[in-house]
Amino acid sequence: MTEEEARERILSAAEELYYRKGYAAVGMDELRAAAGVSLRRLYALFPAKNDIVAAVLARKHTEWENGLSAAVADAGGDPRARLLTVYAYLEDWFCTDGFRGCAFINAFGELGGTNPEVAEAVRTHKASFQEYMAGLVAGIGAPPLLAAQLSLLAEGAQSTAAISADPQVAVQARSAAEVLIDAAVAGS
Repeated sequence: MTEEEARERILSAAEELYYRKGYAAVGMDELRAAAGVSLRRLYALFPAKNDIVAAVLARKHTEWENGLSAAVADAGGDPRARLLTVYAYLEDWFCTDGFRGCAFINAFGELGGTNPEVAEAVRTHKASFQEYMAGLVAGIGAPPLLAAQLSLLAEGAQSTAAISADPQVAVQARSAAEVLIDAAVAGS
C-alpha cells in the first residue's frame, strides 16, 4: 500500500468514525483498525490526532464546497433559482442515510473550546459559506445583509435537521428564504 493509499484509508475511516461517533470518542487504535493500517504507519502519516481532525475538516470543506457549487451550477442561469438551490442541496443532504448534522458544527461543539485549530477551521469554513452566499445574493441584486440572513437559515436548518431527524426542515428554511428574498428585492 502506497503512502497516498494509506493516507486515504485513514482519512476515509476517520471521517466516517468521527461523523458517526464523535471526534473525542474515537481513539487512534480504533481508527487504525478501521483503516487497516499499522499504528506505526498511522503515526508516521499523522503524528497527532489533531493532525487527522484537521485533515478530515479540510476534506469535508472541499467536499461541501464542490457539492454545493455543482448543485448551484446545475440550477441554471436564473439567479433566484441558484440561490434557492442551496436549500434543495440541504434537503438532499438531510435525506442521506446516517445524516448527523454538520461535521463542522459537531467538531466545534466537541473540540472548539479547547482546540484553537479546530475552532479556526470551523470559522474559516463558515465564513467561506457566507462569502459564497454573498456572491449568490449579489447575483439577484439584493442588499448584502440578505446573505447573512440566508446563511443563518441554512445553518439553523442543519442543526435542527440533525436534532429532529426531519429533512423537511430544509423545505421550511427554503420557504423562509423565499420571503426574505422577495422582501429584499422589493426593497432594493
